[in-house]
Amino acid sequence: MELGIGMFGDLAFDPQTRRPENAGKKLQEILEEIKLADEVGLDVFGLGEHHRPDYAISSPEIVLAAAASITKNIKLTSTVTVLSSAEPVKVYQDFSTIDLISNGRAEIGVGRGSFIESFPLFGYDLKDYDKLFEEKLDLLLNINNNEIVNWKGTLRAPVINQTVYPRATNNGRLPIWIAVGGTPQSVVRAAKLGLPLMVAIIGGMPIQFQQLMDFYKQEWVRYGHDPKQVQLGIHSHTFVSDDAAVTDGYYFNYAAQMNRIGRERGWGPYSKEQYNGGRSKEGALFIGDPNEVADKILYMHELFGITRFIAHMDVGAPTHEQMMKSVELFGTKVAPVVRKALEK
Repeated sequence: MELGIGMFGDLAFDPQTRRPENAGKKLQEILEEIKLADEVGLDVFGLGEHHRPDYAISSPEIVLAAAASITKNIKLTSTVTVLSSAEPVKVYQDFSTIDLISNGRAEIGVGRGSFIESFPLFGYDLKDYDKLFEEKLDLLLNINNNEIVNWKGTLRAPVINQTVYPRATNNGRLPIWIAVGGTPQSVVRAAKLGLPLMVAIIGGMPIQFQQLMDFYKQEWVRYGHDPKQVQLGIHSHTFVSDDAAVTDGYYFNYAAQMNRIGRERGWGPYSKEQYNGGRSKEGALFIGDPNEVADKILYMHELFGITRFIAHMDVGAPTHEQMMKSVELFGTKVAPVVRKALEK
């Protein structure tokens, strides 16, 4: 099983001015954290796309390109690229460029996006939310599989006998993961196309996703794919500390971010009881000491047979020092325990 870290570039808000911290400083810190993730032997690092004042990363591709030049082994991916409001030709070109800079370490994670700011920003109509993703994914896969592209849709001009360069290292093909929040239609699409599936599990109880995971595997086989080739991952909120006081105090960072998003979506205030419940074995938060986090990842492997776990580690903007320690512990304490257990 591959183990990795994901980030959105959460920005802390100054309690006096109520303005977010400096994005430039945050990006420099993220690059240091990615470099450390590579040094401690983690398998993959992902960055998500947002267009909001509380996140530093609107262009994962740019940050990943910078990361490609300071890392040696770690895979670099988006978690996710909001493909519905992106241009598939440019998405492929950006990631194939990262792939060449990194000697074949680039991947793309695509999704419809749980935030909608990119749609009006780039001039798209939300009524086309589903159709945009379907068509743009079809075009991206066409580009990924063919050096000469011929494609026609309804929401974008056709592509007739066009070439898209540069080509990625693996005969032009980049690994493309489909990221979903739990809709069966998205799961069927990934299975039909034979694409790896990444499921965001950020609330409730992971076991509630058991039926969805089984459904993906069932549909994968039904569409004629080799069951041995299934790639299935989860992406969950994570924070690792060997200091119980730090872990307990992280509640305030986490609750602040949950409440900021929750006010927009009509959620109730986030409570300490929810935090503690999420940290239990049955909950969706991978927050605790290295052994607690490792045990929970192994539980996810037991439940779902996952082949990749992405620890979303910067929710609520912990300090850079806390993030570096969390990355270090994830790589040097959590990962060895998980890997050793799975060797048996």
